[in-house]
Amino acid sequence: MSLRDNGVVIGHVCIVTETYPPEINGVAATVARLASGMRERGHTVSLVRPRQATDRMSRRPEPGTLLVRGMRLPGYKGLQIGAPAGAALRAAWSRRPPDAVYVATEGPLGWSAARAGAALGIRVCSGFHTNFDRYVSHYGAGWLQRPIAAYLRRFHNRTAGTLVSTRDLRDALAAAGFERLGVLGRGVDRGRFDPARRSAVLRREWGASDDDVVVLYVGRLAPEKNVELAVAAYRAMQRERPGLRFVVVGDGPLRSALGRAHPDLVFRGFRTGDDLAAHYASADVFLFPSETETFGNVTLEAMASGLAVVAYDYAAARVHVEHGVTGVVAAPGDARGFVAAAAALARAPESLPALRRRARAAMEAVDWSRVVERFEQLLLADAGRWECAPQAVAGLGPRRPRCASSRGRRAMEAVERQGEKDASHLYEVERRARHAERPGFRISELQIGPRQQVPWHYHNNIEDTFYVLQGRVRLFLRDPKEEVRLAPARRTRCEPAARIWSPTAARARRSFWSSRVSGSTTTSR
Repeated sequence: MSLRDNGVVIGHVCIVTETYPPEINGVAATVARLASGMRERGHTVSLVRPRQATDRMSRRPEPGTLLVRGMRLPGYKGLQIGAPAGAALRAAWSRRPPDAVYVATEGPLGWSAARAGAALGIRVCSGFHTNFDRYVSHYGAGWLQRPIAAYLRRFHNRTAGTLVSTRDLRDALAAAGFERLGVLGRGVDRGRFDPARRSAVLRREWGASDDDVVVLYVGRLAPEKNVELAVAAYRAMQRERPGLRFVVVGDGPLRSALGRAHPDLVFRGFRTGDDLAAHYASADVFLFPSETETFGNVTLEAMASGLAVVAYDYAAARVHVEHGVTGVVAAPGDARGFVAAAAALARAPESLPALRRRARAAMEAVDWSRVVERFEQLLLADAGRWECAPQAVAGLGPRRPRCASSRGRRAMEAVERQGEKDASHLYEVERRARHAERPGFRISELQIGPRQQVPWHYHNNIEDTFYVLQGRVRLFLRDPKEEVRLAPARRTRCEPAARIWSPTAARARRSFWSSRVSGSTTTSR
């Protein structure tokens, strides 16, 4: 075992993700960078991901990779979500427990990984890489936005901490009830994305001369990416400067419709590696109209390649683009402002060379090695490095409850030491607590009998159960004016919480509990 100067012990990190190269998206690229960077720093990195089509064609996965079953994601060719794999994860991590687990995606695989880590006492951190709650409104299912946001909040609050890409995103999530948030930025490969890769041959393929301005879009052709606004901005630029060309790199559900409606656009499909870098470097202006990003790695890639960026002023653009210096930005959601900003560049093409030079210079200080070092510290170092939301619990993850009295402390220690078997009563209050809970409040304290208070960090999870030895149960909401009193439910035999609240038996058990819970729930102010 070796110790770094920054206090991090070289260890074993397991990354759980439902997308990974050769799949093409920002999450896959970021996770692969973090994995390779941790290996370069001497850590052992194992990977858990769904089986991909290339795996079925006998492509050997990376050493230490556990492949699980995946399910296709409707409307997204080549992408899938991982099926729950709790048993496989518990078996693998029991044989070779990692020092920390990083869950990059919030699907069924990620949920089972968080549960398996908690069951084995392994530190599990998560990453907020995608605004899934914002996606649904682009697919005619806006009514799902609040339920999905609630699911994401429950998922991430179950883990020891959640990594986000910007301070703005951290503040927004903290206001939405997310806890234990740490900021982990993004880097860019300046050796690959370099203006020196500019290709006259490639520009001729696009039908552009050396003096023509080429506009570029890189990303999925999907509703949530707002691609139609990029086309509208290009049309406005074209009215100012007729010789422009628009090159679209990417694919997705909107590819056919865009091709039919705009046959003059140059569609290049997905590009990777040096080929992608050449496409960046051979353009002049980069349009990025998406409003659903958590970061937007393509912004950094475009700037490193020497392109003038037009984007909304949030995510990566808020952090790295200086308006009028390294690019131009519009207020988030201001479609007219976005189009006007793009048209202004077309009216003043003489400003492009300076913008492009300064964009490249701004990326000199942006490096993946610094990002990986911070990832290492947040994942493996002490809890004090996390930037917590004001309402977050101090420290990281579930910690052992501390009691206000020695009697209460001994009671809780007895439960921890002897387990469910030796508890004389099982008090199941979660269902009624959820019913009484107010929006914006969390249950923060549990009282056992008179003058015995046990701080308890309630995770708002349907499988959480409180085990106590004796007396009535009182739950306090964080607002001192709110108090919920619940009477205990006495059982002759203890069962694991997962069995009590299995989804298939939930309705039957609801009536079972309601007939046996004594007393009533009251709320006093």
